[in-house]
Amino acid sequence: MRTPRRPEISLLLLACALAGVLALAGGAGADERAPAAGAAGWQSLLGDRPAPQLGGRWIVVLDKPSLAARVRAAGGLASEEQQRAWSVAAGRAQRAVIARLASRGAPIDPEHVYLRVLNGFAASLDPRSLSVVEKDRDVAGVYPVRAAVPADTRTGLAGEAFGPLSGRRPEVGIPGFDGSGVTVALLDTGVDLAHPYLRGRLLPGIDVLDPFGDASARQNPTVQGRPERHGTEVAGLVVGSRGPAGLHGVAPGASLLPIRVAGWQPDAAGGVSVYGRTDQLLAGLEAAVDPNGDGDAHDAVRIALFGVSEPFAAFADGPLARAVDGAAALDTLVVAPAGNDGPAGPVYGSLGGPGGASSALTVGSTDTRRRSPTAHVLLRAGLRVLVSGDQPLGGAIAPASSLDAQVRALPRAAAAVAGGPSGLAHLFDRAGYARVAGTAVLLPRGTSSPEAVREVVGAGARAVLVDGPLPAGSFGSDAPADVPILGLSAGVAGAVRAALERRIPVSVAFGASAFDPNAAVGEPAPFTSAGLAFDGTPKPELTAAGVGLATADPGRDEDGSARFGAISGTSASAALVAGAAAVLAQARPDLDAGGLKQALVASARRVRGSSAGPAVVDPAAAAAAELVADPPTVGLGVALAANADVGRTIALRNVSRRPLEIAIDTEASDAADIDVLALPRTMRLRPGGRAEIALSARVPLLPRAPAALDGVLRIRVKNGTSVRVPWSVAVPVVGSDLIGAASLSSRTFTPSDADPAVLTVLAGRLDGNAARPQLQPVARLELDLYRGGRRLGTLARVLDLLPGRYAFGITGRGPNGRRLRKGDYELRVVAASVDGRDASVRVLPFTIA
Repeated sequence: MRTPRRPEISLLLLACALAGVLALAGGAGADERAPAAGAAGWQSLLGDRPAPQLGGRWIVVLDKPSLAARVRAAGGLASEEQQRAWSVAAGRAQRAVIARLASRGAPIDPEHVYLRVLNGFAASLDPRSLSVVEKDRDVAGVYPVRAAVPADTRTGLAGEAFGPLSGRRPEVGIPGFDGSGVTVALLDTGVDLAHPYLRGRLLPGIDVLDPFGDASARQNPTVQGRPERHGTEVAGLVVGSRGPAGLHGVAPGASLLPIRVAGWQPDAAGGVSVYGRTDQLLAGLEAAVDPNGDGDAHDAVRIALFGVSEPFAAFADGPLARAVDGAAALDTLVVAPAGNDGPAGPVYGSLGGPGGASSALTVGSTDTRRRSPTAHVLLRAGLRVLVSGDQPLGGAIAPASSLDAQVRALPRAAAAVAGGPSGLAHLFDRAGYARVAGTAVLLPRGTSSPEAVREVVGAGARAVLVDGPLPAGSFGSDAPADVPILGLSAGVAGAVRAALERRIPVSVAFGASAFDPNAAVGEPAPFTSAGLAFDGTPKPELTAAGVGLATADPGRDEDGSARFGAISGTSASAALVAGAAAVLAQARPDLDAGGLKQALVASARRVRGSSAGPAVVDPAAAAAAELVADPPTVGLGVALAANADVGRTIALRNVSRRPLEIAIDTEASDAADIDVLALPRTMRLRPGGRAEIALSARVPLLPRAPAALDGVLRIRVKNGTSVRVPWSVAVPVVGSDLIGAASLSSRTFTPSDADPAVLTVLAGRLDGNAARPQLQPVARLELDLYRGGRRLGTLARVLDLLPGRYAFGITGRGPNGRRLRKGDYELRVVAASVDGRDASVRVLPFTIA
């Protein structure tokens, strides 16, 4: 999103930290004087959230052409010499901007330089440099660096028992094709380069975290025996071959380029956690489109798979989204996981980045297992029954005997066991006695990783309760066989904690477990994120199996044999779709990056006759696609008032060798009181032809609550298959305040760069509830200075903020950088929404003494 030119900034930016419940941070580090926001429900349902060290890093996007922009302007055709020349020109333009910034008092030493997918750089900027950079005429935007985490839950699997109960095989592909001749880049943690399951399929890797590294999986430097596992597991789903009992990946003939963009890195707690930073993800995508770094993208990979996700950051105009669109212009399809934060509210919510990018193929998870472990459960708080009846269990191996235990809720501080140096220490008292022995432990939201489960069981817990819905068997056989794992709804978990706080005893009883028919087969996995990207596009576009998939695990067993495991999560589903895209690229070499995405979405299968939500990937059907739509899912716009007009133009493309006769119909869901008009309604497309369809609608009445009105555009091909294009209209909260609070530490102060007044702003909103949170981000936060009712200029502008508490230092300098004169002023804090409704404003008077 382009923003107007910015006047000079006179502000010292002390901090830009997201709310502690999100466990993310803005680019300038947290201010200890700014307490974290207290919204609940924002930890991942599966997997831990690290508190990363971001070191004051920012991503600066320049208003200068990148290689991708040049190639796009040339219609996608350019010679090697042209591309190298354009890359050189992009670098020259960027260095000129950096030199000009240095001459103005902002010396910059970029940590990462981006020239191919976008033109920009990432660097640690002190407050003075940041103010100079943000105002420069060639700077399109300054964005905070945030964290991205593996979108999975990992499990181990011993031996060769790859059946429907202990580890499912990937069941996606095209008969007769294996992805040969196609390269897939995996942007993830390091990979076990010597794993036999991946032998012969790995290209020399690239390590963004360590330029001297080789993209191999690293061990936790503080706790031995904890390697980076995720990259190996995801790689096995894509290109694994010759596994036990015939196990193999989706595209065993493809080549995989591992790019390490995440791994063990220092965290804010003084330990290490597995995560990647968004500036590192951008650097990885730069490498994927130009692996040899010569400025020519003709060697770009066909598919780039993100195994990590930036939680909740479904921005369609931020640096990652721009980079994904740039990769598409260089003919690289980016496949991204939707995220593992569960369903969100009816509009914006839980989707992770870069899944919000318009060019990204975003993937959610379905549960495709026909049988799953269950047990009869009775959970009581005093005499009140909270749960009674058959419930799914999280372990892949069902305990054979019944048990009952008192429930103990573990505080979050004591649950910080995965990835840190403390290990089991928090679970024992000073005398060495286990605090959880003999109990059923309720883990805090966001700490339900396999590591946390193993460690509380190692401390003597007889059962584990997880705060959040849990697919049956999603923890695989890595969970102890005799310990049941049960997911609780947010309401039940809250009731348990409330009872324990009032000293009401809570107990749980499990009956003997069994593998029963899976009632959720074919349904979306409860952890999968879904909703609208921040531009209103419905996401994810596709789903694939994502629970209990068998794959490689790094390391070796005691007998020296290769290790295997099972993985659940949207990164596992994205891996299946990336493999499907590789196989499709082999079968249909005529399809470009956009065509691969559109064909996969257009041919997806509906589940159980459902007409709503994303469909399941079917690459065999995609290989026979004749017609594709761009985009394959459509956001028609935002309705802020009754009788609002919305609309969008989409393009149809004939990718067959015969002329197509096309008829177009539209329909809305039962809940959407809206008619969508498509013009024209019929057309004829020659082979390779392209035509546009104009979609328009009027929303006569707004629903009383926030909603996403949706429906389907049905495109029927005579003597061929039909294509369905889901559409949506976002109806966000109208009149809600995006500024929860704003305050100055002092209303009277003298100008000082060393001791500024602190402005604290709670920006954005978290509505809904813990089970279905409703996220309202801030597209732009501005600090404007006024005196006597006259606007003096803008002190600061930051973009793409997730809900949280942000702190700034007000130095007493004006927009021109000079010290303000004595007198009375007003600071107006303006928060603009992503959907174009009226901005929220707070006015804070202050006096310069």
